[in-house]
Formats: sequence, C-alpha cells, structure tokens
Amino acid sequence: MTFILGLTGSIGMGKSTTAQMFAEEGVPVWDADAAVHRLYARGGAAVAPIRELCPEAVVDGAVNRQALKDWIARDSAALAQIEAVVHPLVAQDRQAFLTETDADIVLLDIPLLFEGGGAAGMNAVVVVTAPSDVQRARVLDRGTMDEATFETILSKQMPDAEKRDRADYVIETVTLEKARDAVRSVLEDIRGKLNA
Repeated sequence: MTFILGLTGSIGMGKSTTAQMFAEEGVPVWDADAAVHRLYARGGAAVAPIRELCPEAVVDGAVNRQALKDWIARDSAALAQIEAVVHPLVAQDRQAFLTETDADIVLLDIPLLFEGGGAAGMNAVVVVTAPSDVQRARVLDRGTMDEATFETILSKQMPDAEKRDRADYVIETVTLEKARDAVRSVLEDIRGKLNA
C-alpha cells in the first residue's frame, strides 16, 4: 500500500519549496497546479472542452488564463463551467500518477486541499505555515500581484489557523533549515508507522 500524504497551505506559506524538499528526500510528488498547466497547454485535455465553452479563452491552441479570468469576471456561471471540465481531468491525472508509482510514500501538493474536500482521500495531511507578516512579504516581494489581489485570494482560502488545526503535521517555513528538518521528521514518523 502506498501512503498518500497531502500537502497544503495558504498562499505564500512555502508550499512549493516544501514539496521540493520532499522530492529531494526521494518522495514522488504530484502537483495539482502543474497538472492544470499540462491540461491547459497546447494539446492538453482541457483545451477542446474549454474552447467549446468559451472560444476566445483558447489562444494558439492553449487555454489563456487571462481570457478565463476575464470570462469569470463577466459571467457568474463561468467558474462552475470551468471547474466541471477541469476537476475531473485533474482527478484523472492524479489517479494516473498514483497508479504508476510503487513508492511507499507519495506527496500530493494540492493548494485547496481542505477547501475542495480532498483531505478525505489522504492518509495524512501536512500544512505549511509562516507568520502572517512573512507570508505577506513573500507574496508582495514576488512582484506578481498587488495587496488587493493578495487579500482577495486570502479571503477565499481557509484561515491558516484552521488548516493547522486540521493537519496531521505542521511545518513552519520561516527558515529552510527548520523546514527541511521538519520534512525529514515527518517522513521518519510515517516510515515508523509503515514499518510498525
């Protein structure tokens, strides 16, 4: 049996960096965001069904995220239509990953794991966290969004404290060293349980 470890955390908490640390420890990682990118890319499985829903959202054979955002902004039904196409395709991609692996532990990196109800399918969940001032600084220092956009995204995510309460493991990502030690500790604990 493969132990399925879910990884989640709010924007700017260090989830991608932590997922990379698990990968460096030899754990196969499936990334939900990367799966969506594959589905939206030229030749991706989401391109044709999205084109049927909103032809202008497909540019040069790939789904254009800005066009999707524009559509969502002007049509209250758009998001549900997009999710009806994308969620089953993401689930298929995840299942293919799980079927192809023979590792004892795998990591599923899912930004909205709790919000989407995905935690039920995990053997355990890791939540990454950092103080709110560190989180805000990380996001705004990227230069990819303004404060208002950051606040909007935060408002749609489950509060960090609630995620930590629901987690089996919590990893603080203030320093890389502490985060890496915590990743190793989590894996040691899981392997101990698997070998018990």
